[in-house]
Amino acid sequence: MSSHSFHHHGAGMFEGAAVWHPWEWIMSFFLAGLILLYWTAAAVSNRRHRKWPAHRYVCWIAGLTCIGLSLAGPLARLAPANFSVHMLGHLLLGMLGPLLIAFSAPMTLLLRSVPVPVARRISRLLKSNPVHCISHPLVAALLNIGGLWILYTTGLFTAMHSSLILHIAVHFHVFAAGYLFTVSLIYVDVVPYRRSFRLRAFILIIAMAGHGILSKYLYAHPPDGVPFEQAKLGGMLMYYGGDAVDLVLVLWMCMQWYRSSRPRPASFHPIPD
Repeated sequence: MSSHSFHHHGAGMFEGAAVWHPWEWIMSFFLAGLILLYWTAAAVSNRRHRKWPAHRYVCWIAGLTCIGLSLAGPLARLAPANFSVHMLGHLLLGMLGPLLIAFSAPMTLLLRSVPVPVARRISRLLKSNPVHCISHPLVAALLNIGGLWILYTTGLFTAMHSSLILHIAVHFHVFAAGYLFTVSLIYVDVVPYRRSFRLRAFILIIAMAGHGILSKYLYAHPPDGVPFEQAKLGGMLMYYGGDAVDLVLVLWMCMQWYRSSRPRPASFHPIPD
């Protein structure tokens, strides 16, 4: 597919850029509903437990804002026709958004705000074998980084710009895989199974390498229909933007490791007279 046809095809899906597509309205109302739901759950939790931290509200709203910017509005409408804008959307939807959502600890808030029998059922679900499998850092990394390789090195990237269903499915996967990968590495929220620091660190290094190599590959080998200059800028955005988010993951993991392994002060036992 030529560069011209890519632009025409991609922009055609969101014809009338000044007019919001119904899908954009639906997504905006859905995200606004999630903010309201989080606020309500925190209010319920505050009546039973210690006050929910203010920074978690900020992370939740900021995370959903990143998701919203990548799915609706000017950035989302330009993305199908401009690869560098698309890559900015990818960073918001698949990396920064999931990281902020993870720091808002939505699962902890859910368990604190629902009745005890419901919380117990959710806990049993979290401990089920399917959740055990997909929450493993290795599986999460394969879904996340492997999915990106499939998206950008096959015809899927071109196909998603001609099908709204495929467009939605790909974006859902990018967010879900990014979130799953994040929460499998850093333990801010409730997690049913905890893996060793060494295993998580090793998988994070491999995933960072896979992400970095893909960004360099895209720099030199643009997907079908993407102009070379856009591919260069998009590849650099993916490389440096990904490193910035990964740096937060590395620092957080190191901080958790330090806290868990530092020597504990000896208990003070007064000598009896």
